[in-house]
Amino acid sequence: MSYIEENLMNGENILYRARLHWVMFLWPVIWFIVAIMFFSRGGHAAGTAGCLFILIAIAKAMSSFINFSASEFAVTNQRVIAKVGFIRRNSLEVLLGKIETIRVNQDILGRILGYGSITVSGTGGTRDQFHNISDPLELRRKIQEQIAILQKP
Repeated sequence: MSYIEENLMNGENILYRARLHWVMFLWPVIWFIVAIMFFSRGGHAAGTAGCLFILIAIAKAMSSFINFSASEFAVTNQRVIAKVGFIRRNSLEVLLGKIETIRVNQDILGRILGYGSITVSGTGGTRDQFHNISDPLELRRKIQEQIAILQKP
């Protein structure tokens, strides 16, 4: 059972789930390509450098995979829930009525590939930012829809 499902309140339903974007695996791939380039040159120094870059690629890939698998984002009929991290956990649980702003930041690559950062600002000045969210505009739209439903008389 996921973190979000374990922490649902009575009568609370998950309406939308978001994930991290695959772009977080881009750096491990780049390190792997660099390692291949060193191996193709031949020689002892190039082979040693290639081994080093392979180790870096594996470490980065494992870190990215753990972050990807251990991150959860959801919009329910009552709140926004986000959990990032495996050992060092960062979680956000904000009632929809307490959200003041939702900011989406996307650079050019983020707009092309469909990922970005979400910043949720709650009453009292709390501000939580989550990076590499897949389709952040859709997540913002789902949150805004639920806020509008709650505000209807």
